[in-house]
Amino acid sequence: MTVLEAIKQLLIENKEGLTYRELTEIIIQRQMYSFNTLNPSNIVNHELRKHCVGLDFPSAHPMKYFAIVSNAKTSGKAKYQLIEEQTFSTNTSKNNTTDPVNIAISDLLPIERIAKYHSLHFEEIQKLLLEAIQNNPPAFFESLVVELLLKLGYGYDANSGKAVGKSHDGGIDGIINEDMLGLDRIYIQAKRYSTSQNIGRPELQAFAGAMMSGGVKKGVFITTSTFTKSAKEFTINQSEKNISLIDGDMLTRLMIEKGVGIRTVRSFDIYEIDTNFFSID
Repeated sequence: MTVLEAIKQLLIENKEGLTYRELTEIIIQRQMYSFNTLNPSNIVNHELRKHCVGLDFPSAHPMKYFAIVSNAKTSGKAKYQLIEEQTFSTNTSKNNTTDPVNIAISDLLPIERIAKYHSLHFEEIQKLLLEAIQNNPPAFFESLVVELLLKLGYGYDANSGKAVGKSHDGGIDGIINEDMLGLDRIYIQAKRYSTSQNIGRPELQAFAGAMMSGGVKKGVFITTSTFTKSAKEFTINQSEKNISLIDGDMLTRLMIEKGVGIRTVRSFDIYEIDTNFFSID
């Protein structure tokens, strides 16, 4: 019997769910599996989490057999059930399931802890990027967004975009030529707003008007804040113009992805055991 088979059998018997430590104790007591390690609970926890619905990390298994019991914790430890033994689906509302992020750190596998803290680090860098943008003049932001769009692949070469700001009629902040003759252009509007100041429908209507005056059908509206629902609906309903919206969250994610305004200080490799190497035919 494998560890996975032992876990399944015990969870069939205990439909209310068990923690990985409880499962380990019972497996040892019943001699269901011989652990050749000083920390058998680590092996049980690894099997549970890599086969658990809603947990996704590099070494997670595509086959899912377990789920975390809704709102059930024992001494800070999550309880697990067999999926077949409860009404659970991947579409279940977050209100009905335990958020994996809120599980005790001791429950997380090392690779999950790395992912968790990397996510927190990513969010912190996003905040710092927005602060750096806010601490620079508007003209700096206009140049930044042009550089970002060029790095995203828009334009025919690295010099096909420029920030125009107040020098251009209609309040357009940047222009990218998608061909050498400038026959196909992209207009850019850049708004360096605080996070509490949303971009509404009037701003999008003015931008669409500037696009129409310039005979341009493609536009990108970029802000450090967010867009209201009516602003988003306005862009969706445009049939003659294609307007893309980039809010502060997407802006900073793209900046990190393309290395605009940041640099990599250090990178880490993540390892897993090569089971094929240790397989004996």
